[in-house]
Order: sequence, then C-alpha cells, then structure tokens
Amino acid sequence: MRIKSDLFVIIQARMTSTRLPGKVMLPLCGKTVLEVMIERLNRFAKNIIIATTDDGSEKPIIELCEKKRLRFFRGDTNNVLDRYYKATTAFGAKNSDTIVRLTSDCPLIDQEILKKMLEEFGKKKCDYLSNTIERSFPRGLDIEIFSFEALKRVYENAKMEFEKEHVTTHIHTTHKDEFMICQYKDKEDNSKYRLTLDEEADYEAIKEIYKLLKCKTDFSYEDLIEILEKNPYIYEINSHVEQKKV
Repeated sequence: MRIKSDLFVIIQARMTSTRLPGKVMLPLCGKTVLEVMIERLNRFAKNIIIATTDDGSEKPIIELCEKKRLRFFRGDTNNVLDRYYKATTAFGAKNSDTIVRLTSDCPLIDQEILKKMLEEFGKKKCDYLSNTIERSFPRGLDIEIFSFEALKRVYENAKMEFEKEHVTTHIHTTHKDEFMICQYKDKEDNSKYRLTLDEEADYEAIKEIYKLLKCKTDFSYEDLIEILEKNPYIYEINSHVEQKKV
C-alpha cells in the first residue's frame, strides 16, 4: 500500500530497551507513552509508519497500531538502518521523498517544531537536517529529516555496526563531508532539560510534566518551557541520568 504523500514519518519502536524494557507501552495519562506521542503528532497521522521489531516481543506495539489504524513494519531488531530503509520501501518511497526519523521514547515531541523544520529542509535543499548535532532543544524533542536518496546511499554503503544501529551516523559523523548537513536551533539554549524516556527517573519527570499539563496533549513548545522554568524541581528528577553513548 503506497502512501500518497511524499513525506514518511518513521517512528522507531521496540519493547526490548535494555535500560527500561517495554517503555513505549508504559502508562501515561490513561494511555501509553506511544499513544501520547502519536497524539502529539496528529497533524502528521497519515504519514506515520511505526518501524518495530520482528523478534516476537513487538506484539503489544502491533496491537496498538491495529487499534489506531497506524501503518507499521516489522524489521531487524538490531540493524535499525535495515529496518528503516525497508519500512520506507515497503510503502513505496522514492528518491524525491522526505523521511523524518523519530524515536518512540519522546512523548513530548512537538509537531510545530517538525513543521518548521520541514519548511527549513525544503528551503535549504539539505540532504540532512536535525536539531541534535549542536543541541539547543531539550533532549527528547529530537527530529532528523533527510531525503530518501540519502537514506538509500547510507543503506548501500554503511559498513560499521554502530552505523547500522543508529541509522544516521553515516551521514552526520563518519561521512559528513559527502552530504549537505543543516542544523536547526532553538532561539535560546534549552539543552539542559532531559525529556526523553530511558530510565525510571525520566518516566517520573515526564509524568510530572503531564500532571501539571492536566494530561493535555495539544500544548505548545512555549507552554512546555514555561512549565519547566516555573517548576525547576522537574529538572532535578532526572538530571543525573547519563545519555547512552553512540
């Protein structure tokens, strides 16, 4: 089944996280973390593909996708590059199409930031655009955008295991001189905030934010930063957590 749009929003989702197993299905505001993230991206609902694993652990994710009528693709658990590439080709991606890479541990993702980044990507004619190379946004609002043509080049040429596990390191690290790389920065440096879900402390911080938001999912990035600034104790909940190294 081909997606009519030329935009593919691929969300990486698995149950086998080493630090917090099953984290994408943890409860959040009476839903799951993955459901909340998808609600935060409702403007792009028709473009979403959940790229999950094929190791047998993915059943809860598949059941959620079927319930929500979301497209999904099962692929290699460890070779995420292979999974991403095949998820796009399975739905008919071509060289001129645009791929957005998101990870499912980001239930505070912001679709307005994604919209602005897509506009920037089109204007600058980048091969790759992200808000993660030089951090200014909080970790957990990570967005990477690249052309399918670039993804295909990576798929055909990536040799090292970490390139296959992390999808885009071939573009922005090991072969960065071969691609036109663009950065998208926040107006202010908010990179100290940790809003991704890797450990129990991250989960507690995210739950606290949604508690203060009364479990709304249609809040803006400005609303989010205001809450963090007015409630500095949230930063302290998970500030000790070290990000897993690539």
